Amino acid sequence: MKVLVTGANGYLGRGIVKHLLDINCSVVATDRDLSRVDDRAQKVACDLFSVNDPYKFFNKPDVLLHLAWRDGFVHYSDVHIDDLPKHYRFLKAFAESDVKLIAGMGSMHEIGFYEGCIHEDTPCKPTTPYGISKNALRMLTQLLCEQNNKEYMWLRGYYIVGNSEFGSSIFSKITSAVKDGKQDFPFTMGQNQFDFIDYDLFCEQVARAVTQDKTLGIINICSGYPEKLADRVERFIQENGYKIQLKYGAFPDRPYDSKAVWGDACKIKRIIENTERFEYDNQN
Repeated sequence: MKVLVTGANGYLGRGIVKHLLDINCSVVATDRDLSRVDDRAQKVACDLFSVNDPYKFFNKPDVLLHLAWRDGFVHYSDVHIDDLPKHYRFLKAFAESDVKLIAGMGSMHEIGFYEGCIHEDTPCKPTTPYGISKNALRMLTQLLCEQNNKEYMWLRGYYIVGNSEFGSSIFSKITSAVKDGKQDFPFTMGQNQFDFIDYDLFCEQVARAVTQDKTLGIINICSGYPEKLADRVERFIQENGYKIQLKYGAFPDRPYDSKAVWGDACKIKRIIENTERFEYDNQN
């Protein structure tokens, strides 16, 4: 299977490309810069939105995994609105090609303010330009796939835990603060509960999902249960042996963050179980 991964040099892209290669996929990785991408991948550095006939340009992949997105952690950036038509035209070109599956990377911010478990059919009422744009692209991708008889997958991501300083999450910021020698880290009260998933598991779930075609549609990439932000951050600091203290109450909670929200993990668990069973049967 040949998988084209856009945004391959990003925080998520690098790990997902590695997991795809580890399960013996042929990977075409594209981004403006590819310096941090696994060398086993075929690397194509370019401006994604300036490519004519991208399906042929990227050597006719079986699967498009569209991760590329700017300012993902700057939820009110105008870039989300400005880039939306470009994402649409790029995906439209693939929908009209011979690609088999189009998979997009979504976000729980598509849902907006919500409390409880997010299911595949939970209504979306996004409240930021980031969430609005992601949700719009989700609907457009589904429409394009339906119109062109393509398999459609939308991978709705939750809160990723990792100690890479290259990301923009609170965990990456804490790692950067530790490397800068800081003694404390300004923090909220940390009482909101979110669905946290470790970076490697997140990347594995995405790789497993896009390399099968039995379970499609919206798939939550998540752990399936909530945990207090303060508890997870304190545990992260302990797990990594960091000598840094949280300065509680330095920042207010964001008004658009849910008090307690998590993903329904039934579909991704089924995918993992099925793929592991398939691998076991082939090995025995």
